[in-house]
Order: sequence, then structure tokens, then C-alpha cells
Amino acid sequence: MMDQTLLERLVAIVGPQHVFFREQLSEFPTSFWDASPLQARGLVRPGSTEEVSAIMAICHEVGQSVVVRGGLTGPVGGLASTGQMLAISLERMQAMGPVDLVNSCFVVEAGAILQNAQEHARNSGRLLALDLGARGSCTIGGNIATNAGGINVLRYGMARHQILGLEAVLADGMIVSSMTPMLKTNTGYDLNQLFIGTEGTLGIVTRAVMRVHPLPISTQTALVALEKFEAVTNLLALIKTMLGEKLSAFEVMWSDYFKAQTEPGLQRAPLSRDHQFYVVLECQGMDPARDGDEFIAMMQQGLESRLIVDAVVANSERERLALWELRENLESMLKKTPVYLYDVAVPIDQMSDYVVSVMDRVYATWPNGQCFAMGHIADGNVHFFVQPRQPGTTHEQSDELVYGPLAAFGGLISAEHGIGREKKHWLLRNRPAAFLDTMRRLKAAFDPKFLLNPGCVFD
Repeated sequence: MMDQTLLERLVAIVGPQHVFFREQLSEFPTSFWDASPLQARGLVRPGSTEEVSAIMAICHEVGQSVVVRGGLTGPVGGLASTGQMLAISLERMQAMGPVDLVNSCFVVEAGAILQNAQEHARNSGRLLALDLGARGSCTIGGNIATNAGGINVLRYGMARHQILGLEAVLADGMIVSSMTPMLKTNTGYDLNQLFIGTEGTLGIVTRAVMRVHPLPISTQTALVALEKFEAVTNLLALIKTMLGEKLSAFEVMWSDYFKAQTEPGLQRAPLSRDHQFYVVLECQGMDPARDGDEFIAMMQQGLESRLIVDAVVANSERERLALWELRENLESMLKKTPVYLYDVAVPIDQMSDYVVSVMDRVYATWPNGQCFAMGHIADGNVHFFVQPRQPGTTHEQSDELVYGPLAAFGGLISAEHGIGREKKHWLLRNRPAAFLDTMRRLKAAFDPKFLLNPGCVFD
């Protein structure tokens, strides 16, 4: 009866076509990674900040917990819900305002798909720098809630660096707004940061003022092969010295990852598959002729100094996209199950030894298994795909192999995906007690009834 009464009250807010009862949820998957039907009391699709506010006011009144759904692409179980929770989808909230060329920003609602927002900015000759492989599915709200990273962090920073202002709804329905177009503000607490990266546990982001940049008019992309990790880091230093901020992406693939991506029937290998490391690097600028000459000069220096042992440079957009497919298309990583995905942060000078340690542990535990590594590297981010290929294995066993050595290398359990529900146990081992206590105090202050995404990040 409670389900019926609550949802009927929500119908009065959003209309009957935007409320789905428990028996109607079989058509809604839990997430991109979990196709099982959504478990919830029901699902509601508000169309504005005011409707989200009204929904949360009712939920606060009756003590109803909620989980907010974005693009469903988060890989750490942040959207997992129980049959006692109410699901809120912001998919109707996709409006985008005109790009302000003077203040270099535009307003976008949280349900907008990242790729659509990128194209919106590009149509006005501007770049929305946030970019990640799930761009065609993930939403701006989800990107903000998880402080998404992606391939341009090296040059432009994380999601938080692309945000000038936010609007969010608190657990009791109060609307908090700091929708400013100004880059430089220092007027009271920076409340934006209380919602960015907190995974929907302190408030529901409904709108944002996104920062944009001049759209680069030249792009140089190459795939290079190297034999030592030291050569990888030295090449990174060389590019930074010669090209400065023109370097926008530096994506490293360990040998096994590259081989798996270029198996027969998958993607074509543009270089020999026998090297130890492969880097997709991309530079962008505003002077095509000069930028191209400087890029070639850098590549020549890398070859002459024997940092680079082989290379291919993209001569067209088609070739550029083919090189990025080697890094971003995860078909080969996901086709053999179970597969466990990881996103960790490690100091660059410790990265090689840490990856070797993880791989040694995986193969010692599962001799027939596979462990693939790749990552953004220049910002200290490594991703693993662990395939035990042995019956009876568990995610917890794999977690121990990957997370167990982290502390010895000064690493952290999440670089860009967040904590969700999968990493809660490890958060307790990876952060000091005072740090976690401060998080709990914030949660208690903003959401004393623990209604917002309960069970996510911490209990």
C-alpha cells in the first residue's frame, strides 16, 4: 500500500506517463554492466529541478530512500538498489542553453548525454573538454557525481575543473544554486565541491554551468611502440618539454592489452605486436602548419633518442579514430567472463613496479588467467581487466590481488570511477580514520535520514 500511495503522490507531480510501478520495472536494466531488472519500489522521471525538489520533499516526509540513475555506465555498483528504494531518472532533463562565447560556458541539465553536450559546444566553435569512452551513454549529472576523468585530464583536468556553477537538490527538497558563469569566485564556501564526486550521497545535481575552451583546429595523433616503462615516462617528459600544453592525451597500453585488442578477427595491428608498451598520444593546437612541424620534430627526437622504436602517425580522421579504437574498444576485454575491472591511482614513478606486482600475483593465483593493463598514465591512472579463467573464483579474491599491494606503492583504490558499493570495504583500508569520519559528518549534516543513495561509498 505504501508503494501505491507514494507513487500516486508522485504522479501528481510529474504525470502518470513518468511514474513506473514495481511491476513495470522489468524493462529497466540495473546498469550497463548488469542487465538484471531494476529492483525498486518504482521509478519516477522528473522534468525539472522543481519537480526533483517536490519529489525529494515527499521522500523526506515519509522517509523514502532514493537512488538517482544517469547513463548507467558506472562500473563500481553505484546504482545498485534494493526493492525498498525509489529510483529517480533524470533522462527527461536534457536541455542545453546557448554557448556563451564571452564567458566561455553554457548551462546544461544533468540528464544530457555527454556526447550531445560536446557536439552542442562544438557547433559554436568551442570545446567541452570532458571526454571518456562512454561519451555516447554517460550523462553530465553522472559525470559530475563521480568527478569523471577520461582522456583529457592531462591538459584540462577532471570533471570538477570543467564546472563553473551547479544547481542541486538536497535530501529535504531544498534547492541549492550557484549557477555562476564566472571562473573566479571566492564568496563563501565553495558548495559545488560538496556535490562533485560525492556519488549522489549529499545531493542530486540537476543543472550545471559547464566551462568551454577554444576549439583546437589542428590535431596530431600517433601510436608509438616502446620497450621499457622508463622510455614511456621519458617520452612523456620529452613531449611536455617540446610541445607543452598541446599534449592532450597520453594513453599507455601494456603488451598483453595490445595483443588482445589485435587478435585475429578484431582490430588490425598498425605496428608489430611484439613490443612491450604502446602509447596513443594526441596533441592539439591552433596553428596547423606550425603544430604539425613541431609534432614531427618531437617524433623524430623520440626516434633518434631510441625512446620510440616504431610509430605510425594518423593522416586522416579515419586513421585517427582507428588508433583510438585500439585503446577504447573493450570488446576483447569483456568477452571472456568473469572479468573484473579496476581503476586505481598510483604515482607515476611507482607505476611500473606496481603493475608488475599485480600481474605476478594474478598469474601466481590463476596460472591460466589473464591480466590486462592500460591507462591514462600521465595523470597517475591505471586500469586493469582481470580474467581468472578458472571456475569458483570470486570478485573478492581478485580485489585482494589488485588492491592489496596499493598501499606499499602509495596508491589509492579509485582514480576516476569512484567508490560505489563495490569498493566500500577497501575505502576503510585506503583512507585514514579522520578522513572517513569527516565524510560521515558531512553526510549526517546534509542527509541525516540517509535517504540519498544509501549504501553507496559507505554505510
